[in-house]
Amino acid sequence: MWKDVLGAHRETYARFISEQDTDVGAFLEVGAPSQWGDATVLPIACKDNIAVKGYHLTCGSRMLQELVSPYDATAVARLREAGMPVVGKTNLDEFGMGSSTENSALGTTRNPWDLERVTGGSSGGSAAAVAQRLVPAAIGSDTGGSIRQPAAFCGVYGLKPTYGTVSRYGLVAYASSLEVIGVVADSVDHTAQVFTGMRGIDERDHSSVAPPEAGAPSPEARTIGVLGGDLGLDPAVERNFAATAEALRDLGYKTVPVELTTGEHVVPSYYTIAAAEASANLARFNGVRYGHRPVYSENPEELMRGARSEGFGDEVKLRIVLGTYVLRSGFQDQYYTRAQKIRTLIRRELEEIYKTVDLILLPAFPTQAFPRGDSGMDAFQQKVADRFTSTANLAAVPALTVPTGREEGLPVGMQLMGPVFSEERLFGVARKLAEPFPIEFPDGAIPFDRWRAEKEG
Repeated sequence: MWKDVLGAHRETYARFISEQDTDVGAFLEVGAPSQWGDATVLPIACKDNIAVKGYHLTCGSRMLQELVSPYDATAVARLREAGMPVVGKTNLDEFGMGSSTENSALGTTRNPWDLERVTGGSSGGSAAAVAQRLVPAAIGSDTGGSIRQPAAFCGVYGLKPTYGTVSRYGLVAYASSLEVIGVVADSVDHTAQVFTGMRGIDERDHSSVAPPEAGAPSPEARTIGVLGGDLGLDPAVERNFAATAEALRDLGYKTVPVELTTGEHVVPSYYTIAAAEASANLARFNGVRYGHRPVYSENPEELMRGARSEGFGDEVKLRIVLGTYVLRSGFQDQYYTRAQKIRTLIRRELEEIYKTVDLILLPAFPTQAFPRGDSGMDAFQQKVADRFTSTANLAAVPALTVPTGREEGLPVGMQLMGPVFSEERLFGVARKLAEPFPIEFPDGAIPFDRWRAEKEG
């Protein structure tokens, strides 16, 4: 069914590519129907920093604009085997560095709910594609909230799994100890289905781990900690946060207040580690073996300087410079080593909290989708606002954004965070929250099955 519908929707995909400045602009590239295989389960969109054979692998950067992947990422190969083919690549902040999908060098992505607002980032293209119902599910990467924050902005589900449960082989590295491949979807069941299709240990990824068997019994959540303290939320998000906690109580869950005493150190620790790892990982893009290369250079040093100056955007250059600085001799202990120690404290504090609660409810972002351009949040404000999502990446635990209705016409999403390997527990609570907070889609987002019925009727 999906294959036929997607084939009929080819013109719609083309419109989203060609009118990126006036429409959602979620897709960077769409495959021909012959590439899709037998879509017996679900068609999947894929963030363009994950390798799909025969598709470009741009990472939203001029540096890799012409690169075509010769292989499939492990996650993609497993989805194909499960009958879930990738049908298109989605836009992102360059190399996953950003919270708005405005840092892409290759196209503009807008929020389907309001075209003058951002989708969030860096997996904004994946979230926009699902919210607009172009596909029922998409995969992306989450380094500090890059799936969960755009899912909240676009009103869909977003899963960041336990670190290591999904192989990172084929994911272009940004911050290797933090990032995971996760899922954006239009329902809890589709989220779980895609996650189950991707998970499992992989000998090509030394950081992958063997998760519990799919469908294995998982203790049901009974007590949920609600993050307390001065959270600095916008009024609309604060109202929704309180309403979500009340809904959990109405559903029979016991809620207790919890505080993260390490919370104020999350953002500086996260960005120190992420920038350091980005500096090391992006050193391979030097214009010698592949990627952007200047037309002419006098020597290898000039070639490298020209390739990186022309190929990288401002945000990527900034993080490389910061990462190089904190790794310098004499500064490493002062910054990078200290950030790693803070990371350990954060993980230990969460382990203690999970001895008394099963999950934690916390916001995904302090605001709803903010305006595009200069009238929105600046780059520094966006980084500071990552404090609710990057905690899970530092601690390597799973977290799930759940759509929790609308405020002032825009969707809101709240985050559930659990101990390692608690994805099934997260799905269980999310399914119950779908009763008081059924997912909504923007006007004009027509589901595939209805479109097909009308077309054939």
